[in-house]
Amino acid sequence: MHLKTRLLLLFCCFQFAYGMAQEKFTLSGTIADATSNETLIGVNIYVPELKIGTSTNAYGFYSLTLPAGTYTIEFSYVGFQTFTDQIVLTTNLKKNVSLNSGEQLEEVIITEKPKANIRKAEMSVNKLSIATIKKMPVVLGEVDVIKSILLLPGVTNAGEGASGFNVRGGGADQNLILLDEAVIFNSSHVFGFFSVFNPDAIKDLKLYKGGIPARYGGRGSSVLDIYQKDGNSKNFQMNGGIGLISSRLLAEGPLVKDKGSFLIGGRGSYAHLFLKLADNDNAAYFYDLNAKLSYKLNDQNSLYLSGYFGRDVFKLADSFTNIYGNSTLNLRWNHLFSDRLFSNLSLIYSDYYYGLTLDFVGFQYDSGIKNYNIKYDFKNYISDKLKLNFGVNGIYYDFNPGTINPTSATSGINARQLEQKYAFEPALYIEAEQDLSKKWSLMYGLRYSMFYRLGQSTVNLYENDQAVTYNEILKIYEKGKPIGTEFFGSNKTMASFDNLEPRVALSYALNDNQSVKASYNRMTQYLQLISNTSSPTPLDVWTPSDRYIKPQIVDQVALGYFQNLKDDAYTLEVETFYKTVQNRIDYIDGADLIANEALEQIILNGRLRAYGLEVLFRKNTGKFNGWIAYTLSRSEQQTPGRTATEIGINNGNWYKSAFDKLHNVAVTAAYELTNKWSFGANFILQSGQPVTFPNGQYQYQDITIPSYGLRNESRLPTFHHLDLAATYTPKPDKKKGWQGEWVFSIYNIYNRQNAASINFRQNTSGANEAVRFSIFGAVPAVSYNFKF
Repeated sequence: MHLKTRLLLLFCCFQFAYGMAQEKFTLSGTIADATSNETLIGVNIYVPELKIGTSTNAYGFYSLTLPAGTYTIEFSYVGFQTFTDQIVLTTNLKKNVSLNSGEQLEEVIITEKPKANIRKAEMSVNKLSIATIKKMPVVLGEVDVIKSILLLPGVTNAGEGASGFNVRGGGADQNLILLDEAVIFNSSHVFGFFSVFNPDAIKDLKLYKGGIPARYGGRGSSVLDIYQKDGNSKNFQMNGGIGLISSRLLAEGPLVKDKGSFLIGGRGSYAHLFLKLADNDNAAYFYDLNAKLSYKLNDQNSLYLSGYFGRDVFKLADSFTNIYGNSTLNLRWNHLFSDRLFSNLSLIYSDYYYGLTLDFVGFQYDSGIKNYNIKYDFKNYISDKLKLNFGVNGIYYDFNPGTINPTSATSGINARQLEQKYAFEPALYIEAEQDLSKKWSLMYGLRYSMFYRLGQSTVNLYENDQAVTYNEILKIYEKGKPIGTEFFGSNKTMASFDNLEPRVALSYALNDNQSVKASYNRMTQYLQLISNTSSPTPLDVWTPSDRYIKPQIVDQVALGYFQNLKDDAYTLEVETFYKTVQNRIDYIDGADLIANEALEQIILNGRLRAYGLEVLFRKNTGKFNGWIAYTLSRSEQQTPGRTATEIGINNGNWYKSAFDKLHNVAVTAAYELTNKWSFGANFILQSGQPVTFPNGQYQYQDITIPSYGLRNESRLPTFHHLDLAATYTPKPDKKKGWQGEWVFSIYNIYNRQNAASINFRQNTSGANEAVRFSIFGAVPAVSYNFKF
């Protein structure tokens, strides 16, 4: 063979080998729990040879594109044994993995790969496992998802017995709460004593406080994304718990083994039954139901049908009955177009109902909000360095401000329907997750949201388009007087808005264990909660943006430092943030919110700003673990005058918002003494809530009338309590049949009388006195949990 021919053949072989080396293939699949076949969210998939990785999506799917070759693949997840496998990648490979849970292991590995935490651009995000939440001591022994997130930095609420939560100085109405993608409008049972989420039915929860991905919209401060379990498709099982005032039971099992499953769970409280034994007709109780059907049609298609129904009943003898609650229904279709393109189509219904019956006056009042949502989301795993998310959704709203009916023919109440309101909110988004280099990682996206306030409705018209007028003489704001009305027919557009909402997050890895991150997001909130209380109540009314009530526009920037210490045994997260809110609702003095058909007459558009520093230090491994969270922050509101002659609210000066908590300390710890006994503890300390106390009084016709100074100049006393819990498992080695555990807890062990409010009155001697109202002292509880 001639030398020239040999060289040509050698060159061709080199080219072929080089091409093979550069050719890339896709490794993809689904990761599930080995015992139940429940898909796992956020499992880390890591390739040590290339120092790259990915994680599973909300349905347990992953996709990773790699050059041809032989690799070690590590699959790790909190509470599960890390699974390691070797693969030879010479073609596209589908690999489904089942992970063994900690309950099956003598030694549990519960640490995550630090590279995913350090290098990923995602920041201002907290994830809690249900196992962690169940170890936390809580009031009355009822495991509470909402109370657990109050132990995270940047999260507070108005105190004991308060519903909702506040994130980074924002209002409770600014939180988007999702259960299997359906909106939950009221997250609490019994006016805030319990959350609406059954912990036995929950698979995963994640709280976004900043750097919020473009796929989320509609609220200004945060997103609490909660997914229900799919159900056990391998074996039938039941679990539940019996407590002093409430109990729960959940059943799950296969419809078709390894293909289809069902889940149904219920909770209920029964403390009111003890009142009946004492001939007391008062009652306060709740009940809820979670249900889900899952079916895998084939390797490319899966269907999910999930729902929630909950109700609270509060009754005072025969004079007063209050019923309220959420209902949701969601049908989802997962489709895999290829090993790189995943999609999910959802049809979602959500309903919040509020009913009030006053029997002593023969009055019944019903209100609520319904929404119908269709959304289609796609995730394209373009390469190991680039992932693309995009999608569209549209929400149709039906608001019922109030339906009034007489409860008897002699009540004297006339039937009346407050004018219903309708709106449509479409949006589309695109976002990318990109590794720019070994050190730089970027997440960026854009959401385009629109909002249409629709008829059939009548709009009041005002002089100079101002529904609130200013009295120059008295220096106060007053309700404007309509000068006419305008009627809009069915589905006619009364007002419209559209906004671009950019989102970006950037990470720079200093090394394998340290990084700095920065993020910016803009959020637009078109729904407003009409409430003048410090925390949401069932009586609050949601209303759409319109000609007079403008959408809230929220801008937030954050900067953070993240570090893993001693082989991931410890983690440190430090973040600082600054947030501004345009068009934050404020109310004129003396505003009347109930059954008000002209809300624009009591509302002024102001602004809010919040800023602070958050520190989270975790111990992740060993028998003793937990975290310390500290937040130093400020939340202030301002409603300046609209003209040079108007003084605005609070003389136009910034004042502390109802959500301002200068200091917030939370400590949680768990200790496993033996395989039978484990212990948990929480300590919370927060600055008192801002309030407006009277600063004087005057006499008018022998009546003493208090006078007030500037808004929120004072504070309630510092709020703090220490809680302890002990869990006893009689037969820890028993893995089949009946398995049980006892949980003993004491909430507020040193009996701190935290002030829910302070009222002022004159005592019998005529002197003024302040009276503290407290909800809880020390509260012991015991519950029994079981499964079989």
